[in-house]
Amino acid sequence: MIETTQTQSTPPDPPDGAFEPYKPRSPEFRAAADALRGLRQDLFHQAFAYRPLPRMAVDGPLTRHLPARLKGYAAWTPHAVVVAGAVVAMLAGVAGSDAGGGTVLCGLLALVPVLLTLVRPVGAFWLSFAATAATAVLGGSWGSWPWLPGSLVSHLLVLTIVAIRTRPRTAAWMWLLTALYGFWAETVFGYGHYDTDTGPMLVVSALVLLVVTVRHIRRQAEREVTAQQTVTEHERSRRTLLEERTTIARELHDVVAHHMSVVAIQAEAAPYRVENPPPELEKAFTTIRENAVAALTELRRVLGVVRAEDYAAPDAPQPTLADLDGLLANVREAGLAVDKAVTGAVRELPQGVELSAYRIVQEALSNTLRHAPGATARVEIGYVLGGLGLRVVNGPPPAPHLVKPSPGAGHGITGMRERVSMLDGEMTAAPTAEGGYEVTVFLPVPAPATEGGA
Repeated sequence: MIETTQTQSTPPDPPDGAFEPYKPRSPEFRAAADALRGLRQDLFHQAFAYRPLPRMAVDGPLTRHLPARLKGYAAWTPHAVVVAGAVVAMLAGVAGSDAGGGTVLCGLLALVPVLLTLVRPVGAFWLSFAATAATAVLGGSWGSWPWLPGSLVSHLLVLTIVAIRTRPRTAAWMWLLTALYGFWAETVFGYGHYDTDTGPMLVVSALVLLVVTVRHIRRQAEREVTAQQTVTEHERSRRTLLEERTTIARELHDVVAHHMSVVAIQAEAAPYRVENPPPELEKAFTTIRENAVAALTELRRVLGVVRAEDYAAPDAPQPTLADLDGLLANVREAGLAVDKAVTGAVRELPQGVELSAYRIVQEALSNTLRHAPGATARVEIGYVLGGLGLRVVNGPPPAPHLVKPSPGAGHGITGMRERVSMLDGEMTAAPTAEGGYEVTVFLPVPAPATEGGA
C-alpha cells in the first residue's frame, strides 16, 4: 500500500496596489445600501429644488359646471387650503407661546415651513425641523416637548402636504426621521419637562400618512387599470380587424378558387376544340393548366393558414346580389319591415364585388335588428357606369328607452369598412337627423374591355 498526501496551498496575498477579488455582499447589506440610497434620493438630493404646486384640474363632477370665471378661481383651491393651514399654524404658535417678545417670531416659525411647501416641498420638511428646534428654545414652554403647539400643527401640515406631493416612500422616511428627532430631543434635552408630545405626534402623523399613502396607492392602481384597459381595447380592436380580414379572405377564397378551376379546365379542354393543333399551342395550354393547378394548390395552403379552428367549409356557393331577395325575406320574418329599391341597368358584376355588397347589406340589416328593433329600413341599390352604389338606412326605434345594449361582438362597421377598403371604395356610416342610422357605400367596378379596344 502506498500512502499519498495532498496539500492545499493558500493563495498568496495580492501585491501592493493590486485589486482584491470581488466578494459578494450579503442580502442584508444590499437592502441597507438600497434603503440609504432611497433616503438620499428622496430627502437629500435637490432637497430645495423649485417644484411649484400645480393648479387643480377643473374638469371634475363639481367644478365642470362652474362659470368660466369661477373655474379660474377654483383652480387655485389647493394653494388656498395650504395658506389657510399656514395661518392656523401661525395662530397656534402665537397662542401657545409664552416667549413675550418672541411670540411673533414663534408664529412666523410655524407659518413659513407650511408656505414653503407650495414651491419647495422637501426643503419645507427640513425647515420644519429647524423651526421646531428654534421654537422650542424661544418658546420657553415646559408643558409640551419637543413640539410646542404651533410647531406641532406646522409639522403635521408639512408632513401631510409633502406626502401628498411626493410618494409613499418619502412619507415613510419623513415619519422615521420625525420619530428619531423626537426620541433624540427627549433623551438629550428632555430633563425638567413635565410632559412629552412625541407619542401623540407619531400616532397622529402615522394615521395621516397612512391615509395619504392609501390614496397614492389607489390612484396609482387606477392609472394602471386605465392604462391596461387602453392597451386591452387597442388589442381588441386589432384582433377584431384581423378577424374580419380573415373572414373576408376565407370568403374570397371560394371566388378565386372557382376562377382558377375554370382556367385549368378550359386550358385542358382547349386543344381538343381545335383540329390538329400545333405542338406549341398544346404546350402553351399545358403550361397554363399546370400554373393554374399550382396556384390553386397554393391558394388552398393560404386558406389553411387563415382558417380558424372552428371553421367549417361552406356547403353552398358564396351569395351574390341575386340572393338579396331571400335575405330580405328572412329579415322580414324576423320582424323588420324593409323595402328595396333598384335603380340603373342591372348587370352582372365581378363576383367579389357582389359578395361584398351582399355582406354589407346583410351586416347593416343585422345592426338594425340589434340596435333599433321595431324600426323600418330601406335598401337602395344603384347600378351606375363606374360601379355600384349601396344605401341602407333605418328609422328610429319606436321605443328608444326600451332598447337594451346589443349582444353583438361589435364587428359590423369594421367588417364593412374592410370590405369597402379592399375594393378601393368609399363608405360613410352615421346617425341621421331623424334618429336612425345610414350606411352609404360606393364600390368602383372597372368598365369591361370592349372587343377591338386597345
